Parts: sequence; C-alpha cells; structure tokens
Amino acid sequence: MKDLLSRVEMLLCTRFGVGKEEFQADAVLADLDLDSLTLVEFGLVAEKEFGIRVGADEISPNDTVADLVQLIHGKGMAA
Repeated sequence: MKDLLSRVEMLLCTRFGVGKEEFQADAVLADLDLDSLTLVEFGLVAEKEFGIRVGADEISPNDTVADLVQLIHGKGMAA
C-alpha cells in the first residue's frame, strides 16, 4: 500500500497544493485545506488516475490521508 500512498501524495501535492512537509498518512484532510468541494474534485481525479469511482459521500474533510488510501485500495486499486 506504500506505492498507493506515494501516488496519493503525488496527486495531493501537485494537483491540490498540499505541501510535501504537511503530507502524512495520519493528516486530517481538512488540516491540509481540503474541503468538501476539493474532495469532490479529488474524486474525479481519482476516477481518471486509479480507475475507481469515489463518491462525494464516501470521503469527508474529517477523514485522514490513510482513510483515503484505504478507500481507494478497498475499491480494487492495487496497492
């Protein structure tokens, strides 16, 4: 799952402005300035990048990066 975490890190840092120094698996998405609207956009990017659908009701700003990685992994994306 480390490879998947690295891919999520790359997306969040390059596409959503998360600083590499802020990125940690236990970081809460809201603390990374990822609000509900941004997470909807992330869902669209995830569909393209990982080939899975992430609905707006499946992630929230209160989730952690690890929660996000687990969700993607659970939807069939290989770690």
